[in-house]
Amino acid sequence: MSNFPTLVFVPGAWHSPACYNLIIKPLQEKYKLKCVAVTLPSTTGDPTRTFKDDLDAARKAISDETSCGRDVVVVAHSYGGMVGNSAIKDFARPRGTIAKNAQRTTTGYVVGLILIASGYTFTGLAFMDPFFGHPPPQWRVNKETGFADIVVSPRKFFYHDVPEDEAKYWVSLLTPQSLKALFEGGEYSYAGWRDVPSCYIGTIEDQGLPVVVQRMNVGMARSMGASVMHRELQTSHSPFLSQPQETVKIMIEAIESFIGKPVEDAAARREKDNKIILPEAKLWRPITWYRFGLPLIFGRVIGKFVLLFGFGRRLLGYK
Repeated sequence: MSNFPTLVFVPGAWHSPACYNLIIKPLQEKYKLKCVAVTLPSTTGDPTRTFKDDLDAARKAISDETSCGRDVVVVAHSYGGMVGNSAIKDFARPRGTIAKNAQRTTTGYVVGLILIASGYTFTGLAFMDPFFGHPPPQWRVNKETGFADIVVSPRKFFYHDVPEDEAKYWVSLLTPQSLKALFEGGEYSYAGWRDVPSCYIGTIEDQGLPVVVQRMNVGMARSMGASVMHRELQTSHSPFLSQPQETVKIMIEAIESFIGKPVEDAAARREKDNKIILPEAKLWRPITWYRFGLPLIFGRVIGKFVLLFGFGRRLLGYK
């Protein structure tokens, strides 16, 4: 395709790689970017499938590219963010390596991470650990089948801003989600966002992951040393379906920042898209203090507490 990075797409829970079709098409055809979409084993109807299985699938997709000398940008949605974050382990460019020198080798690297309505994973924690093992009201644990059962309207949960006929189609593609992948596997999780720069695409009308929680997560990551480009869209949990063009624009902006060179021509980059929101507090707009400033600041406080806690554990000799 090109000498640009390969995009490795990791879907969220219940979703097949097809959910990315509307953004993969322009990324491949207009921008000539190679795209690889991962099928998560935990979404294939087998309740015995685990987070480790999902992780192995994502790491294989990354390895297939880097072993051929191609760099990779990981794109992950929702639960897929935990898989994508963790899959970065040992694939990032070693610290202190100069990119120009690295290009002389035959090995590629993961050079960036794009999270869509997702989260910044902590090393050693399973997906449900931050929620103390209690699922949100949108789904429940079905111990008899071993799957996570959605108990609300899937359209409202994922696609409320997608036209009804299109939403019905996407709902028809949803698959069973293994509980094991959600509740187990913390020993394999990894904070890959600490190794590479990232872009976070927030979703303001999200019915699954409230945007205030997303903003706190970004603040937390930044306070812990992460490089985060933060953008938001006025969409549901699935902006790649309801606003695919805007999602692609943010992705291109992020990729350009990761690799330090343009993917599209300068004139196109100058075009402003009013649907893309830059979440930042502005002194002359007090409402932004409440919408953006407070969640981001609170997230930073949480991040500093986590760092302090980790320092204390190391000081006392805990691993």
